Amino acid sequence: MYGSDRAGDDAERTAFRKTEKKYKLYYENSKSTKKKKQPKQVDLSEVLDFKSISESFNQNGELPPGVVHVNCGFDRPIFGLENLPGFYFIPGALTLDEQCTWIRESLTNFPQPPNRTNHNVIYGPISNLFVAAKEGKVFVEEERSDNGLDSEPSASVSNGDSHRWKFYEEDIARSRGKTCKTVPASVLLRKLRWSTLGLQFDWSNRNYAVSLPHNKIPNALCRLAKRMAEPAMPIGEEFRPEAAIVNYFGSGDTLGGHLDDMEADWSKPIVSMSFGCKAIFLLGGKSRQDEPLAMFLRSGDVVLMAGEARECFH
Repeated sequence: MYGSDRAGDDAERTAFRKTEKKYKLYYENSKSTKKKKQPKQVDLSEVLDFKSISESFNQNGELPPGVVHVNCGFDRPIFGLENLPGFYFIPGALTLDEQCTWIRESLTNFPQPPNRTNHNVIYGPISNLFVAAKEGKVFVEEERSDNGLDSEPSASVSNGDSHRWKFYEEDIARSRGKTCKTVPASVLLRKLRWSTLGLQFDWSNRNYAVSLPHNKIPNALCRLAKRMAEPAMPIGEEFRPEAAIVNYFGSGDTLGGHLDDMEADWSKPIVSMSFGCKAIFLLGGKSRQDEPLAMFLRSGDVVLMAGEARECFH
């Protein structure tokens, strides 16, 4: 899922890839190992800022070229692009309290089994990762045997082979470190890249694996998604989310340009909600050769992609 600088020559030549590299976070080379690396300056003058657009529109009704106001009876301003029907941007759609709630849910409950994460392949399902990281626990891999550790673990998981992973207090894990693999829970949390809600997506086969155990998407999240999707829904129809992907980004992380094309019904919109730090979102065309438009995504912003926009790389 996450972008890499080691793309092939073909990918390097596409307009989408060039724009990805243009806005990617790079650091200045420093000869001193003690000096903190400084990010390279990036020209952001061409990045569309819907927050500023919304403020200007509320004050004087003015919009920049190519941007339109979508009047659909929604309870806050919605903007679109003149040359791309089906794209909707709702700046500041969620309140600060709502943002805090969903950030907390994204870290504590969304990665909980049976929801799958990028850690499943190596470690199996991991329960209570956020709590373990907060408590300074360490994940320990040990061979199955009748001789367990003296202290009971706080949680355990099985990865389906002859080994098992358990969370232990740091001092206990240290005593086992010479004979067992260990990894701090804080490192696992920092390396969390995605979790899947509802129907589980199989990244290897690029399809929804209906047979995998899963819970329904939380009711509160369903209600929120339904409300946010209203401007992009066909008249008289209600949005019914069955699956969701939660992406986690650290500073400098990127998500490579892609299409969400595994869903059976393309008549319904993609609903994307952003929480946390500001990022840059790229919206391209139906080919990677189409130069994408860059725009800021801030915490609380919502993006809808329906119709023609549903078929665009982003």
